[in-house]
Amino acid sequence: MARQAADEHKVPIRMLQDRLLVTIDKDSGDRRSTGGIVIPATAALGKRLVWARVEAIGPTIRSVEVGDRVLFDPDDRAEVEVRGEELILLRERDLHAVASERIEEGQTGLYL
Repeated sequence: MARQAADEHKVPIRMLQDRLLVTIDKDSGDRRSTGGIVIPATAALGKRLVWARVEAIGPTIRSVEVGDRVLFDPDDRAEVEVRGEELILLRERDLHAVASERIEEGQTGLYL
């Protein structure tokens, strides 16, 4: 049985295989330098990875659960709009790290 988003009315989609549906964190936009200067999200600073929250996962996903935060390359993404909300479709292999509230004995909660 496929694991689905906690709020079925929000995301009425059943993900297939190793696919994830995520929303980009709101704080992934503009940044501030140590001196307080605002750096826009469009500024070219080399390759920058982005954090997102997992909204739905496919049945073969092993390392991520709905609600986890994941780190991925924004250039390797497919965008989709569901009921006016912009979501990103990724494969599990496109993830670079997972930050989770579930910390087991001997783990840090951040997998790199």
